[in-house]
Amino acid sequence: MAKLIILNKPFQVLSQFTTDGDKKTLADYVPTKGVYPAGRLDFDSEGLLLLTDDGQLQAQISDPKYKLTKTYWAQVEGQAREDQCAQLCRGVSLKDGPASALTCEILSAPDLWDRAPPIRERQSIPTSWLKIVIAEGRNRQVRRMTAAINLPTLRLVRAQVGEWHINGLKPGEYRSLDVEVAKSSARKFNRR
Repeated sequence: MAKLIILNKPFQVLSQFTTDGDKKTLADYVPTKGVYPAGRLDFDSEGLLLLTDDGQLQAQISDPKYKLTKTYWAQVEGQAREDQCAQLCRGVSLKDGPASALTCEILSAPDLWDRAPPIRERQSIPTSWLKIVIAEGRNRQVRRMTAAINLPTLRLVRAQVGEWHINGLKPGEYRSLDVEVAKSSARKFNRR
């Protein structure tokens, strides 16, 4: 039977099972054999990572042509403004082409776990939280987008992919789902 695993990937963990020096990998958290990430999450980002042994489902989740949305919570340096959110939705220019958010909103700080090590904070510069939804997933895209509007990302948590979310999972925890239900959800979500 095919598998789908929802993992809350901790900060500074590689989105792969093979070791790279002394860095932690998915093998330190997921004992299930034969599953692979459906998409990636940067070493210095946290949150939802989907793993599966089903190639068709992996494609539905990670291939940009399916436009499965990804929701991020970004703690940024500086006081975010509504016009900056609007700018992200209109689009910004990145070195690899234009990028835009489907939605962007200013959040109060989400109820999250402590990160070790904590973000660097400067007394004279405030931080803000943004909820950013995108349908792509280019390398470090959200970080590059916030930098383009002069709000460097200090902490980035992926909260949701399509209908799957990290609710109730602490860093390093995971849950397994029925893959047929997952495929049905992905197809339904992709038709929107």
